[in-house]
Amino acid sequence: MSNPTAAMLVIGDEILSGRTRDANMHHLAGRLTEVGIDLKEVRVVSDDAAAITAAAEALSGAFDHVFTSGGIGPTHDDITADCIAAAFGASIDVRDDARAVLQAHYDRQGLEMNAARLRMARIPDGAALIDNPVSAAPGFTLGNVHVMAGVPRIFEAMVASVLPTLTGGAPVISHSVEVHRGEGDIAGPLKELAEKHSELSFGSYPFQRDGRYGANVVVRGTDPEAVVAAARALEALFAE
Repeated sequence: MSNPTAAMLVIGDEILSGRTRDANMHHLAGRLTEVGIDLKEVRVVSDDAAAITAAAEALSGAFDHVFTSGGIGPTHDDITADCIAAAFGASIDVRDDARAVLQAHYDRQGLEMNAARLRMARIPDGAALIDNPVSAAPGFTLGNVHVMAGVPRIFEAMVASVLPTLTGGAPVISHSVEVHRGEGDIAGPLKELAEKHSELSFGSYPFQRDGRYGANVVVRGTDPEAVVAAARALEALFAE
């Protein structure tokens, strides 16, 4: 049986403008690999309601899970919750359980629950809250879409909250072999090896070091013995 599939939807003008470097994709990819959920696509959209809604609808229909990042804060451009609600045809308003979480947090901080902070308690009907142990403002899961903050520390905490609730498959393992030949020299033999091990994936990542061309060839798969056997065959194939 194949592993469950996933996509990531990264939301924010700051990502597309180059102002902010996205670290959440790297973190999510690694965590999903550990639990046997295959990340198949990452899409980045601006803070545009129509674009967010359309992307959420498309990805939700194509993959088992969708993880969003960004746009659930207290400012006017934090529109992700409304867009996900629209994608599922759900109504959205301040919800008592989310409000209680935020109220307790701000009471401890000695801060007022003002209108901006209350926006973060707006949750679509039918959604389950995602715990946020860092700043309290919850994310949520609606259908197969998991809506999380864009701040890396908070995103990582929310991922840790969500993953135990999901059913994964076989973890994907990898083995890297450094080959000191150019890709033009290894392409043919590597293709033949990949065809013999069709249950595995082979990736070639070239480098130039000290005037020499080479490539790190990475073998990936869910069967540890098959991965190791293919890596050994690769080493023997390009032994110097």
